[in-house]
Amino acid sequence: MTGRVETSDGTASVSVQANSAAQLKKNKTIHVVYLIAALDITWMFLQFSVTPYLAKKLGFDTLWFGYLQTMVGVVQLFGGPLFGRFADVFGARAALSLSCAATIVFFILLAVADSPAMLFVQKLPTVFMHVLPASQMVVADLSESEKRADALSKLGLCFGIGMIAGSTLGGHLVTHYGERFAACSGAAGSALSLLLVLIFIPETTKAQDPKAAESRAKNKSIFNVGQITRLLKYPGVTPIFAVKIVTGLPSGIFQVMFSIIAMDFFKLTAQENGYLMAYFGITQMVIQGAVIGPLTARCSESSLLLLSIGISAFVGLAQAYMQNVFQFCLTVVPMMFSLSVFNVITDSLLTKSVPSSDTGTMLGLCASVQSLLRTVGPTIGGFLYVGYGISSIGLLQFTVNAAVFVYQLQHRHDNKKDEHKQ
Repeated sequence: MTGRVETSDGTASVSVQANSAAQLKKNKTIHVVYLIAALDITWMFLQFSVTPYLAKKLGFDTLWFGYLQTMVGVVQLFGGPLFGRFADVFGARAALSLSCAATIVFFILLAVADSPAMLFVQKLPTVFMHVLPASQMVVADLSESEKRADALSKLGLCFGIGMIAGSTLGGHLVTHYGERFAACSGAAGSALSLLLVLIFIPETTKAQDPKAAESRAKNKSIFNVGQITRLLKYPGVTPIFAVKIVTGLPSGIFQVMFSIIAMDFFKLTAQENGYLMAYFGITQMVIQGAVIGPLTARCSESSLLLLSIGISAFVGLAQAYMQNVFQFCLTVVPMMFSLSVFNVITDSLLTKSVPSSDTGTMLGLCASVQSLLRTVGPTIGGFLYVGYGISSIGLLQFTVNAAVFVYQLQHRHDNKKDEHKQ
C-alpha cells in the first residue's frame, strides 16, 4: 500500500514538473515572439521615415502618394487571409520566416528604388509581410483564454517600443546618411529577425489535437477560400467584424494620411516627425503595459469595446478643430488609448469565437480589415484633405464613431432586457 502511495506521489510530482517545464517553454517562446515583433515594428517605422521623403524626391504629390499607399492596402488585403491560412497549415516558424524574408526583399528594393515605377514595385513583397499577425497567432495559441487580451496587449507594448526606436532611428539615419542607407539598415535588421525565428520559434504552436491535425492534413491548400470565409459563420464573428471595419475606417484614414499631414500641415522635418512618432510610442507603451491589463481584469470586454468607440468619437471632434502640433499632441493620449483598447479587444473576441486550429486564419482576416482600411483610406483621405481640409477627416471620425456608439449601446440595452425577461 505504501509503495502505491509513493508511486502515485512520484507520478504526480513528475506530472507537475512536466507541466511546469512546458509552461516555461511556452513563456520563453512568447517572450522571443515579443522581441521579434518589437524588431519588426522598428523596421516598419524606420521605412515610414524613408518612404514619404524618397517619394517626394522622386516627384510624388499627395495624390500619387495616396495611390502608393492604396497599392500596399490592396496587396495586403488579399495577402492577409492567405497568410493566416498558411500559418495555420504550415506552422509558426514557416509563417514568421516567410514574413521576415519578404521584409528583407522589401528593404533591398527600397534601397535601389530610383524611379516612381520602382517605388510601386518595391511594395509587392508586402503581400507576405505579416509578422505582427503571425506573432499574435503564436501568443493566442500559447496563452490561456482568460489571459489572452492581456497577452495580446503586450504585443502593443512591443509596438510602442518599435515605434519609438524605428521613428527615432529612421529620422536620424535619413537626416544624416540619406534614405538609401536607412533602407539598407532595415534590410540588415530584418535579417536579424529571421535568424531569431529560425533559432527560437518551434515548428508549430498549435495544441496537439488529433482531430485538428487530421483536418489540417486533409485541407492543406492555402487558397481554399471556403476554409477562410467559413470562420465568418461562427456566432458573434460577423457583428464584431462589421464594427471593426466601420469604426476603424475614419481613424484608419487619419493614420494613413498622417505622414502627409505631418509634412504639409504641421511642416515637420523627418527628424521632428521621428520625435513625434516616438511620443506616440511612449504613450502606447504606457497604455499597453500598465493600463490595458488591469482594465481587462476588472471590466468586461464588451464594456471596453464600447468605451473605446466613445472616446474615439471625441478624439475625432478634437482633431477637427486643432490648429497646430501642440494641440494635436493633446489628443494623442486618448487617441492611442481608444485605438489600443479597440484593436486588442476585437482581436481577443474574434480569436475566442473560433477553434484554436483557426486562430491564424482569423488573425489574417483581422489583418485584412486593416489592409482594407489602408486600401480605401488614402483615396478617401486624399480627397477629403485636398478638397475640405484636415477638419473633414476629424468630423468624419466623430460622426461615424458616435453613430456606432449609440447603436452598440442600444443593442447592449436590448440584450440585457432579453436576459432579464428570460
